[in-house]
Amino acid sequence: MALEITDSNWEELLKGDKPVVMDFWAEWCGPCRMIAPIVDEVAKEYEGKVVVGKIDIDSNPNVTVQFGIRNIPTLLFFKGGELADKHVGAIRKPDLIEKISKLL
Repeated sequence: MALEITDSNWEELLKGDKPVVMDFWAEWCGPCRMIAPIVDEVAKEYEGKVVVGKIDIDSNPNVTVQFGIRNIPTLLFFKGGELADKHVGAIRKPDLIEKISKLL
C-alpha cells in the first residue's frame, strides 16, 4: 500500500536513502482512480527498495504548488532527493516499473 504523503511529511521522505515516487491525485479524478491499484501494487512489490506515496492535491496544496502540479495524475520520481523523472497522465504498470527500475 502506498504511503500517505502530506504537506508536512514529504520533505522527510526525500531525505532518506531510497528512491521516492510521489503520485499526485484527487478523489474526483477518474484517471487517478484508474491507476491507484497499480500504484499500490508497485508499492507492495518494491517495499524496502522504493518509497511510493500518494498526495491528495485537495488536502495538500503547498506541495502541489511547490512542484507546479497542474494536471493529475502526475507521478514524480526522485533519486538522492532530486527530481529524476516526471509522468503526467495515466500509466501502465510495465511503464511504471520501467521508470522505477531506472532509479535503482
